[in-house]
Amino acid sequence: MRKALALLAKRSEIGVAAISLLVVLIFTATSGGIWLSRINMVEVLRVTSVLGIMALGEAFVITSGEIDISLGSVFGVAGMVFLALASQLPAPLAALIALSAGALIGAVNGYVVAYLHIPSLVVTLGSSFMFRGLIYAVLEKTFAFSTTAAMRADPLYRLFGDGRVLGINNALLWALGLLLVLSYVLYLSPFGNRLLAVGGDELSAHSRGVRTRKVKWTVFVIAGLLAGLAGILEASNLGFVDGSFGRQRELQAIAAAVLGGCVLTGGRSSLIGTVLGAFILSGIQSYLVIKAIQPQWFILLMGLIIVLVSLSNRGLVEALTWQRRAHTTPAAEGKLAADGG
Repeated sequence: MRKALALLAKRSEIGVAAISLLVVLIFTATSGGIWLSRINMVEVLRVTSVLGIMALGEAFVITSGEIDISLGSVFGVAGMVFLALASQLPAPLAALIALSAGALIGAVNGYVVAYLHIPSLVVTLGSSFMFRGLIYAVLEKTFAFSTTAAMRADPLYRLFGDGRVLGINNALLWALGLLLVLSYVLYLSPFGNRLLAVGGDELSAHSRGVRTRKVKWTVFVIAGLLAGLAGILEASNLGFVDGSFGRQRELQAIAAAVLGGCVLTGGRSSLIGTVLGAFILSGIQSYLVIKAIQPQWFILLMGLIIVLVSLSNRGLVEALTWQRRAHTTPAAEGKLAADGG
């Protein structure tokens, strides 16, 4: 039992992969195969990719022991900026400006959290309202920004939209590429080691020379950048942005991250699990559409997932702690004490 718990704690993506397989089997069987059809799976994977990119940024923030609930508004701002500029500038330049806007919002949030020591929940809640209000104000008269036929025909624009390479949607390629890069950053780079240390015990990390404030500031910038990219990809695919664009996306990103194995107290993360969590949520959303079930139930499920997974993570950690203590002999305890452990 102890080995099984230890394996789940270290490799949380195993459990998420099992849930993903179960979702595929159940949804396929109860939808008469429609859920697993090619048309539906293309859309599920596209939605998974966009949500997964955003959730990866949220995973970095959660790993640091903080949370960012402004990402839905960042998502909306970046999409709005991109479509507003793409008709006047080359698509890559418009995307660069939109990404810079997302990174800037993340940088401001991160500075206030890390250097002014304001709780991240308060900072990002206020930021969320501010930029959602900005979206409403800008779109008050125009109602929406939309693409033109010329924009959609531009290969550079399609790089961020519904374009394909070898039949694979560009959003999926973006998501897979970022998963590889960010996995290296988190698990193999010095920054990743520092981030995990900060999330595990910030005071201990600081005492060992880790620049904890810089680490926390950096993860908010990463989150803003990735939320901006997700907003660009979604706006390009839809072809328009309105006042509701990106609303409640932050809840989906948080749900995907915690479902994937990120612990809200920080210090533990699984990027592969986070993307699988995004797949599960996208699959559920698609299934509700197929079954003509009201979308309000999806919001309820997201909240339920966050609560239940957080409770299970806490229970798993407590169980592992109890198991370690139960299997530690008095002699071993004495040796640890003698060694200063």
